[in-house]
Amino acid sequence: MRDSAEERRVTVGERVGEVSALLLKPEGARLLYVLAHGAGAGMRHPFLESMAGRLAERGIATLRYQFPYMERRARRPDPPAVAEATVRAAVEEAARATPGVPLIAGGKSFGGRMTSSAQASAPLPGVRGLVFLGFPLHPPGRPGDERAKHLSQVHIPMLFLQGTRDDFADLKLLQPLVQRLGGLATLHLVRDGNHSFKLPKRAGKTDTEVMAELVDAIVEWTARLT
Repeated sequence: MRDSAEERRVTVGERVGEVSALLLKPEGARLLYVLAHGAGAGMRHPFLESMAGRLAERGIATLRYQFPYMERRARRPDPPAVAEATVRAAVEEAARATPGVPLIAGGKSFGGRMTSSAQASAPLPGVRGLVFLGFPLHPPGRPGDERAKHLSQVHIPMLFLQGTRDDFADLKLLQPLVQRLGGLATLHLVRDGNHSFKLPKRAGKTDTEVMAELVDAIVEWTARLT
């Protein structure tokens, strides 16, 4: 499936220009996940490549895309306004590429947070739910939930996939947050996983098995949306 991804361009706006994207659409796709990358690695990172391929095997298409700073190979992420505009443009491109296919959106860490921020500002057209692959609730060693204040303005279902050793999300803060969001929020914990869903050797679980767990959780959750 990895080799069959179609390269596309996403137009963000006159000032920003275009960014690259990859559409992986299995035959008869029942859903498309608009999948954003994290702050430190782009859309071709092995984790996202694997995620896209595994989801395709389960009938879920993906549109991965670059944020403008990553397209320029800059280190500093875009300002929220630019990142949110990019999310919105990617969602619009996904709808054009797969007319009639229901959409979900989200992504890894920074990408998931920017997607939720865009959704909180104004609903993303056609998006039925958000999936976060390691929501970055706070910087490591600086616990707090200010980064999640906007989630109260998200009125569609949300799935949080989080490692129990994630130093970007203290579970003592994340679990009460999910509870406050009520029935719209679902939390799936990967035991012993860190922010990259890596497990210590003592856990006795391979990266492949962890990816299978993540994909299973997404497939089961999305089945309730469609």
